[in-house]
Amino acid sequence: MTNSIEVRDLKFKYDQEQEHYTLNGVSFHVKQGEWLSIIGHNGSGKSTTVRLIDGLLEAESGKIYIEGQELTEDNVWDVRHKIGMVFQNPDNQFVGATVEDDVAFGLENKGVPLEEMQIRVKEALELVGMTAFAEREPARLSGGQKQRIAIAGAVAMRPNIIILDEATSMLDPEGRLELIKTMKAIRDQYGITVISITHDLDEVALSDRVLVMKNGQVESSSTPRELFARGEELLALGLDIPFTANLIKLLRTDGINIEDDYLTEKELEEQLWELLSKA
Repeated sequence: MTNSIEVRDLKFKYDQEQEHYTLNGVSFHVKQGEWLSIIGHNGSGKSTTVRLIDGLLEAESGKIYIEGQELTEDNVWDVRHKIGMVFQNPDNQFVGATVEDDVAFGLENKGVPLEEMQIRVKEALELVGMTAFAEREPARLSGGQKQRIAIAGAVAMRPNIIILDEATSMLDPEGRLELIKTMKAIRDQYGITVISITHDLDEVALSDRVLVMKNGQVESSSTPRELFARGEELLALGLDIPFTANLIKLLRTDGINIEDDYLTEKELEEQLWELLSKA
């Protein structure tokens, strides 16, 4: 599997008077079609990293490759067409009078022919389950609906990469999970590479790999299962401890021996049934 994104030794400061670098030697890769979650405390460098990848900021040193092409000042606009960004507050992205207009906005700017544009808008709204809202004003939608429209606008551009920058943080738990599952279905259908900056455990759990950032550096790269098995360390990384990990700990204090430090809810349920059947 080829790399969709490769980041090599990035260094960045917002202000040259800063004592410490915001990013200090950050290196990692994202494979084609992979879902990478990036976690860490506020100020760890997560959002700065993805803004550098999208060309919104320029690194002091280091290199970024998008599908094998080095990102430079000369090609930043061409490379950016390969990337769709969805931010924390969707209201900042809306420009159209209706949902349909808003999803079409980027396509119009790109000069996509009308017939092709109509097909793409229709498909994108179907993918996020918002076809019935095509004629609505974006401002009158709920937070979850607004984020779905923001994702539809990104997907309609047919990017190879989508970056979700805390895109689910303003939603309630049910809305977050629905949106994550929608995005996962889109990823699976189109093979899009996804980078997700998040604090949400469900979002982390559905990703392929998790990058932990700390003080402007990559602290670790692991699978969600490996990360969740770190137990109490998760609190120091800006995450809660998963419900099942806490439950396993409580079960052990009651003498019920669960070997793993982390299991999904289904896996834990199956192990408990197995133990009960042997009792």
